[in-house]
Amino acid sequence: MARLFRTKEEGKKSLWDRIVDVALTDVTVLVKGLDEGSLEGLEETLIAADFGVPSTLRLVEVVETLAERGVAKSQRDFLRAVREEIVAILRAGRSDTALRFNYEGGPTVFLVVGVNGVGKTTTIAKLAHRLTRQGRKVMIAAGDTFRAGAIEQLKRWADRVGCEFVGSDPGRDPAAVAFDAMEQAQAKEVDVLIIDTAGRLHTQNDLMKELEKVQRVVAKKLDGAPHETLIVLDSTVGQNAMAQIRTFGQTLPLTGIVLTKMDGTARGGIVVALKEEFNLPVKFLGVGEKMDDLLPFEIDAFAKEVLEA
Repeated sequence: MARLFRTKEEGKKSLWDRIVDVALTDVTVLVKGLDEGSLEGLEETLIAADFGVPSTLRLVEVVETLAERGVAKSQRDFLRAVREEIVAILRAGRSDTALRFNYEGGPTVFLVVGVNGVGKTTTIAKLAHRLTRQGRKVMIAAGDTFRAGAIEQLKRWADRVGCEFVGSDPGRDPAAVAFDAMEQAQAKEVDVLIIDTAGRLHTQNDLMKELEKVQRVVAKKLDGAPHETLIVLDSTVGQNAMAQIRTFGQTLPLTGIVLTKMDGTARGGIVVALKEEFNLPVKFLGVGEKMDDLLPFEIDAFAKEVLEA
């Protein structure tokens, strides 16, 4: 797997180095356990890295228990235990990080949602590029009919990727676009149809109802569709990402997360926080601007790099 966090600043310490500084520097920890100040420092470090309160408390408890029992003989023992707990969080419940494809006849349909500014359009392009390189026939549908220029922007991406495209007139009913796209995908025997949706604000109830209508139209046209409903999130916005999933999840049966702007470890804990809170697997990480910078999420590799990179 390619290195996830490739833009580490010169001289910047890894998350684990910072944890050692605030909680595990003193060798007496290995004998007497952690004091209250060290535990608070550990909590603050994890919260600052966007691990969220539930995950932070769980990881701190692991470190505290190891220290109290004296079973950790070195800093590497603590590191291994924290890494294993992160893996345990990410593997619990709904943990399938692979995309789900339709093998029952007809196209695989991916519905992609998210607010404006998170990188949804470029994520769709990168996903289409990835699937096309795997030999699949891909179609992109421009369901964001409200944002000026969105249709033309997606058309340019489709041309660049070399995939089929279904456009529309600005302001058209997004559900009608989805209906047309489903018919064309079936007629052209497309392998994968990716449907873009309006970059709506998660607080706009009328637009959320439009999104629900798109989902119903897709489901009616093909049993089992959409096969994935992916929410694209900006990894740097912290708790606002939580609010977006919470609201979108009330309207749609979300199946996975794509996190963009994950080219540094500073906020890597958001992956763990989202999984602990919503039991939704991360499917991809966007780590740069190039077409190949959409990486499949791998739990073990992530658990190592988020701490040590």
